Amino acid sequence: MTAEPLRIAVLGAGAMGSFFGARLKSGGAAVTLIDVNRQHIDAVTANGLRVDTDAGTEIAWLPAATPDAVHDRFDVLLVFTKTMHTRSALTGAMHLIGPETVLLSLQNGLGNKEILLGFAEASRVLIGMTSYPADMIGPGHVGSHGDGKIRFWTSDGSDAPQLGTIAAAFLAGGLDCLTDDTVQVAIWEKVAFNAALNSIAAVTHATVGQIGRLPEARKLAHRIAGEVVIVANAAGIPADAKAVHDLVDHALDTHLDHKPSMLQDVLAGRRTEIDAIAGAVVRQAGVLGIPVPATEALRTLVLLATEGRA
Repeated sequence: MTAEPLRIAVLGAGAMGSFFGARLKSGGAAVTLIDVNRQHIDAVTANGLRVDTDAGTEIAWLPAATPDAVHDRFDVLLVFTKTMHTRSALTGAMHLIGPETVLLSLQNGLGNKEILLGFAEASRVLIGMTSYPADMIGPGHVGSHGDGKIRFWTSDGSDAPQLGTIAAAFLAGGLDCLTDDTVQVAIWEKVAFNAALNSIAAVTHATVGQIGRLPEARKLAHRIAGEVVIVANAAGIPADAKAVHDLVDHALDTHLDHKPSMLQDVLAGRRTEIDAIAGAVVRQAGVLGIPVPATEALRTLVLLATEGRA
């Protein structure tokens, strides 16, 4: 890793990728946004990236391009694509990955680590999670309201020097970040959170606040989250049920206007990540012989609502 400003490419500059890119840029990193959405890329290039937060609105000026238009290599490739696009996105960005480039996934769901390991050795693949919310308001315009956290570690469990360097970049951008060698717990806890809130929102088109205001919907969210924790524990991951339920309640009470990413995909006519979230839980539950009726029902409803989407 270089002592110069960290060169970070954000692969998948949707709502989350754009928000993170802006924060990293504000902390002094040299950030490039990379995405296949030309309308968004063109808007950022022409007008800067507008970011609405609880602190107000800022305009972040940073390079933005499609993968084929970028020819540099980077210190860090921060992957924020949808899980089902991870492999194809990395294949199209192989020219950006040098012999020392670190790949970091803060994506939703399960299975991203295995894909990233096909593009770099384990010591250069970092995996993690984030609970920051982000919404795509329009081309060149994102919002993030409410707090969150970032947790990550190496995929092989080693204590690599780049962990501290990358964490420092997040902290410099005003983001709550810790390196965590038990990150698999945090990842599964986030899966429980997403299986609950994302799937309910995707089916009902409700914001997080609307889910929280209806007692029956709040109860359903907790039921799904609890099922996922049971599966994680049976798989040897010591996910904390209380921590997950507290996280769900915190979001329901504070991320009031947030439209979860799966709902944003449904409204935009895109495929969702349901099979990397609730679907992955259902498959693991099947292997372990654990019933997860609420999780399975919501997965089926999301699949039905989005059948045939590319």
